[in-house]
Amino acid sequence: MSAHAHPTVKTFFAVWITLLILTAVTVGVATLDLGPFNAVVALAIATTKALLVLLFFMELRYSSAMTKMVVVAALFFLCLLVGLTLSDYMTRGWSSYVNPFR
Repeated sequence: MSAHAHPTVKTFFAVWITLLILTAVTVGVATLDLGPFNAVVALAIATTKALLVLLFFMELRYSSAMTKMVVVAALFFLCLLVGLTLSDYMTRGWSSYVNPFR
């Protein structure tokens, strides 16, 4: 039976420092007015941080192929649910909306 690879303390420390830097970047970007791109940049940074946590702190990078397949399937279904929700939201007739509280 072969030994499983695990991240070293140096790798954990480097990922932790990277997460701290990305958190500072998130705070810095939040003070900028990027117009409609504020949410896009914030979500891109958050996705990067989530991937780092998944890959290194949850050791997904060093796990078996079956575990990786389960994670990919879960992300696929999450994207599917978000896509279906957005397709419903974007196809509603907002121009015919009447505010009952006016």
